[in-house]
Amino acid sequence: MVDLVTALHEHFGHTAFRAGQEDLVRAVVEGHDVLAVMPTGSGKSLGFQLPAVLLPGTTLVVSPLISLMKDQVDELNKRGIRAAALHSMLPGEVRRESMKAARAGDLRLLYVAPERFASDPFIGVLRDVAIARFVVDEAHCVSEWGHDFRPDYRLLRHAAGACRRADGQPGRPPLSAFTATATPEVRDDIVELLGLASPRVVVSGFDRPNIDLRVRPVSGDYEKHAVLPGLVGNHRSLVYAATRRNAEEAATALQAAGIAASPYHAGLKDTERTKAQDGFASGALHVVCATNAFGMGIDRPDVEAVIHVDIPGSLEAYYQEIGRAGRDGRPAIATLLWNYADVKTREFLIDRGREDLPGRAKVRLDPAEVERRKELDRKKLRRMVAYADTAGCLRGTILRYFGDPAAREPCGSCGNCDRRTPLDADGRLFVRKILSGIARAGERYGRRKIAAMLVGLVEDLPEPLTRLSTTGLLREHTPRSVEQWIDAGCGAGLIRPSNDQYRTLGLTPLGRDVMAGRVEDVRMVIPSAFDNGLFRAGRRRRGQWPGPRRSRKRSVW
Repeated sequence: MVDLVTALHEHFGHTAFRAGQEDLVRAVVEGHDVLAVMPTGSGKSLGFQLPAVLLPGTTLVVSPLISLMKDQVDELNKRGIRAAALHSMLPGEVRRESMKAARAGDLRLLYVAPERFASDPFIGVLRDVAIARFVVDEAHCVSEWGHDFRPDYRLLRHAAGACRRADGQPGRPPLSAFTATATPEVRDDIVELLGLASPRVVVSGFDRPNIDLRVRPVSGDYEKHAVLPGLVGNHRSLVYAATRRNAEEAATALQAAGIAASPYHAGLKDTERTKAQDGFASGALHVVCATNAFGMGIDRPDVEAVIHVDIPGSLEAYYQEIGRAGRDGRPAIATLLWNYADVKTREFLIDRGREDLPGRAKVRLDPAEVERRKELDRKKLRRMVAYADTAGCLRGTILRYFGDPAAREPCGSCGNCDRRTPLDADGRLFVRKILSGIARAGERYGRRKIAAMLVGLVEDLPEPLTRLSTTGLLREHTPRSVEQWIDAGCGAGLIRPSNDQYRTLGLTPLGRDVMAGRVEDVRMVIPSAFDNGLFRAGRRRRGQWPGPRRSRKRSVW
């Protein structure tokens, strides 16, 4: 039996494993197929790097992140562990030398970009390499439900089957799949599509308690660039943007404030990207402003702040990106600058398709299939918008999404939980009216219809909602303000939306107690349009809307 702790110290200098690492390493060493779902920063790469040192043959690692390949290969070679990479940014001579070393058995790890498996000649050459383990990093890319589906990943099951095992046993090498973000449906897809045989599944908690989560509403690009230097401050930071232009503008805003920052995206020359990556890794560069698609390869354990100047396309992508912060275990802050107008940019990117993914295969798809995948991306975007807009616990929202049983509210370390304040008598009365409206409506309608009913906008409502005792009860307020309070009630655990597409509102046991006046200690995030006393900013003049009102056309969002 291999002493894994001794091997860990000898090859990587650590005296103990982190949570989940030892079970993961042992499963890989023992030759099981493995699915590992561990958050960014938990040290999941050790799950294939340490076995690679202990096992005969070469461990093949499939990774879509060229810059991350470079970081890991450089670090392994510094430790005296022979490693190399194959991807499109390397000169042909370097790739040939790497394959020669692999065939000769001189490499412990060979990192390969997924698009190379579309080449039959490469698969043929690969048969000459004795493969210890076939590792798929970022394995969520195999699933169309994952936030970064890549058709090339569908080739990996066949490619693994074509490899020769280093131990001389029949069949393909043991296969290990690693990902930081995967909902239960994505995990099932990974097992099926990669053909994992009775895999050992290692799922560590998704929570990164040292990362303080924040959402900061902003009015537009001017305010984003005005607040960005203050958010970065003296922190080593990553700034994520939706487009190359936005990444460059963020870097320019920081440079104007005297902060050393550089853009990083697929439109830059290779030399410029390498300079930015190496500068950030060495500490010479304080901040990198990267596109969402390209910035995952930027890696450093002591990142103190991650700022998103644009909303990401999904909660999976967002959580993976903020996971680059605080990997050394020290406190870090993740801030999303939230402007609803940015949703349009994301919708445009969904409709156009992304260009920033290096090495992305050009796969011709049936138009119906393309539209179906776009609709999946729109669904993921809606979930991301719901996070940005929530008045509930930010950490709890994310952990519930990933099915983590450790989700709890309030978490005590996110911007929304910090802003929870007790309601005064007027505030409690206002909330009780909303709760009564939901109850009187039979807990059968979503927030739009409930808000319209409460303010008296009855024209487009179902007939039962037009004649309730609560219809027009809050006619002095706008539908939007009531919707914000409904969201706040959800965040406070008083209201529970259904999990289906209709999102109908129901009352929790606590909500019923508050509605009945049995509970008076009510704490929630006060919507920004209001204050703690009475709702001065949101109140209309008494009598301004005296009766049922005609609805105004509003965005589907």
